[in-house]
Amino acid sequence: MTATVGTASVAGGKITVERRGLVDYQEAWDYQKELQQRRIDDEIGDTVLLLEHPSVYTAGRRTETWALPQDGTPVVTVDRGGQITWHGPGQLVGYPIMKMRNKVDVVGYVRRVEDAVTAVCHEFGVTSARGRMHDRTGVWLPEDDKGPERKICAIGVRVRWATTMHGFALNCNPDMGYWERIAPCAITDADVTSLTQELGREVTVAEVLPVMERHLGLLLERD
Repeated sequence: MTATVGTASVAGGKITVERRGLVDYQEAWDYQKELQQRRIDDEIGDTVLLLEHPSVYTAGRRTETWALPQDGTPVVTVDRGGQITWHGPGQLVGYPIMKMRNKVDVVGYVRRVEDAVTAVCHEFGVTSARGRMHDRTGVWLPEDDKGPERKICAIGVRVRWATTMHGFALNCNPDMGYWERIAPCAITDADVTSLTQELGREVTVAEVLPVMERHLGLLLERD
């Protein structure tokens, strides 16, 4: 698993950023667990993995059976929160391995992840509505003339010893057909979208990567 590694100096601290390219899901999951333990032991500082996965469905701890693919498509069961989603090429996946400093506030952390992704969407001219669907985690766009409320970024995390793993999946230019086999996050009254679909032009992961890096400071806790 090759990587481009850099340190982003952001307001409030530093974050090591590893660009990992296309990585098998299980390989990335194992690497996350290794980094999480090293962060718990203070062997490393806060780190964010930015990568893509080959096509894969993953199901979190709360996944409903009826939301799974009904055609026998394999699904990887994982230890994050949330329900079923898809990962694959054209989707920027971020795995922050970060230690909570003040108190274990998982909801507050998830809100910071939403804020960081929302800032990226806004920079591209896509106005999201975090908080509009207050009972649903992720980054959403409001209902408008393009369609109903729709999710542009899924979020699912796991926290152990005040240290995070798993993270976010921002749709840049994926094949949207993969969501037709499932009920994404067990939601049937909303849709899924991408930056490409919203802007009417091709928006690649490579284009989004540096923008995402600029906003990673929003993941850090504020005093």
